[in-house]
Amino acid sequence: MTQLLTVLLYTVHVLVCIFLIFVVLLQQGKGADLSVFGGGTTQTAFGARGATTLLHKLTVGSFIIFVITTLAIGLPQLHNRGTVMNGAKATKPAAANVPVKTLPLKPAPAAPGAPAPAAPAKPASAPGSPR
Repeated sequence: MTQLLTVLLYTVHVLVCIFLIFVVLLQQGKGADLSVFGGGTTQTAFGARGATTLLHKLTVGSFIIFVITTLAIGLPQLHNRGTVMNGAKATKPAAANVPVKTLPLKPAPAAPGAPAPAAPAKPASAPGSPR
């Protein structure tokens, strides 16, 4: 029953969104000379004052339905306080006292035609110490 209600709510919400887009696009802005269909054809169909009143009422009504469906979709999500880790299985941590074998570092082989790497510098001795 709740799944059917959710599908119905989302369907109404999408239809109201599409209807609201079309109603807003059909409205004529303040001082605009042309409407969507050409030179004042929407005003001649509904009358000079009737088009704005009808479109205004449709816009306000569809906006109210849009807000109600948005709240109806969003409010049940407040009660779902789960986390993304709810269904995850707990794993054992890796053993901490397993020795790690390290390999000695070897110098990389020289590329063919490249100059030979310089020998490592010998540390300088302090003055007065034997060499």
